[in-house]
Amino acid sequence: MAAITVSGSDGLVWTQQSGYLASNKISRKLRTETPKLARFRQFCDVQEAIGYGGGDTFHWDLHGNLKKKGGKLREGTPIPETSFDTAQGTLVIDEYGNSVPFTKKLETLSEIPIMEVVNKTLKKDCAEALDREAHAQFSTTPMRMTAGTSTSTVTLTTNGTAAETNNVPMGKGHVKLIVETMKTNSVPTHDNGDFYAIGSFFAFRQLKSDLEAVHQYTESGAQLIMRGEEGRYEGCRFVGQNNIAAGVGSTADVAWTNAKSDAVFFLGADTVTEAIAVQEEIRVKIPGDYGRDRGVAWFAMVGYALARPLASQARVYMWDSLT
Repeated sequence: MAAITVSGSDGLVWTQQSGYLASNKISRKLRTETPKLARFRQFCDVQEAIGYGGGDTFHWDLHGNLKKKGGKLREGTPIPETSFDTAQGTLVIDEYGNSVPFTKKLETLSEIPIMEVVNKTLKKDCAEALDREAHAQFSTTPMRMTAGTSTSTVTLTTNGTAAETNNVPMGKGHVKLIVETMKTNSVPTHDNGDFYAIGSFFAFRQLKSDLEAVHQYTESGAQLIMRGEEGRYEGCRFVGQNNIAAGVGSTADVAWTNAKSDAVFFLGADTVTEAIAVQEEIRVKIPGDYGRDRGVAWFAMVGYALARPLASQARVYMWDSLT
């Protein structure tokens, strides 16, 4: 079908595609605004999966560390050679979207323009829907950290299931131990040299109280980098989120029974892969019923997967609870 340009009553220019109308201007606005509402997606590593005929399974390369470490060279001795292991990750690309139907009469008589529908409803729904998909992959990490009733010890399990019920809120003592465990296991930090921890505002309540008491919650000179970031401690930056309900994705998969904490994800570099075949965009239905039947939707074709699902290579550690 040849492209047809249509000028709407709202001043926007729409291009007719196969079965729908699209606007580059309004889609660009959506792509600019939805990341501002995302919390988990901002920690994903984006891979381009644009193209036809490749199937719905996307593959990407995973590179390990060098098998031999470099070091001092001696005169007359050649630079040593080594290698690294390469594996492939896979994920399935799916379609995502939602729509709002309306009539020509409503469009004509209503004082609410189509841009308001996009800004106030579709934008938020798109951001939260894709954030949930990213979060679902973070939740598949095999590394689970619990503390039971202790404020000074943590227990690590590597089978994707928490070992015990957490009966204490997460405090600075737990954070120290989790970060030390990640460092001991050679989890790489982000480019700024820090780890990140993302969780609900409720999950950080005790931690914030602990750190405010010793005047360390925001270290001198620390700059906030990621969206939702609230502070930094022990080489870990904390990001609050409310896109995901309490308990979802944890071993309990419901709000924790003791109501003293909630899931928190501690993140190194190379966490979850996001493959994009069709970036999120706004589509308008070609009018039906002789122009009376209208509708506007967001649509995306993407896929998510935990980049390193093996415990020996894990980049995501989860503060979790059995019930």
